[in-house]
Amino acid sequence: MLTYLWIAIGSALGGMARYGMSRAVALQFGETFPWGTLTVNILGSLVIGFVAALSGPDSRVMVSPGARQFIMVGLCGGFTTFSSFSLQTLELIRNRDFAEAGGNVLLSVAACMAAVAIGYIGGSALGGLRSGG
Repeated sequence: MLTYLWIAIGSALGGMARYGMSRAVALQFGETFPWGTLTVNILGSLVIGFVAALSGPDSRVMVSPGARQFIMVGLCGGFTTFSSFSLQTLELIRNRDFAEAGGNVLLSVAACMAAVAIGYIGGSALGGLRSGG
């Protein structure tokens, strides 16, 4: 039951951080294109990749399963916004902004995949994977 509490706390913190960052980016760059959502998803992908590698079973860094779930399921789950991404993309399509909708899909997928890979590489380098397996 304690695991669920930590995940809930992480989700709440991640959701608040998502709102704050997404809003700040939207205020800076405008809301015509969902830059805030894209930024949040890239950063969340970077963090989850980093933590996955840094604290994975093959890493020399020991992190409790609870702490790993708090960060990866709670914080990152509450922070990233795939449902918002999907709705905003649909709104672009409904507004007949097909190029922007396609750009949002391509940028989101490519940038988030790159971010999770970079995060994983960074976590692996910092935590150092155990040799021999």
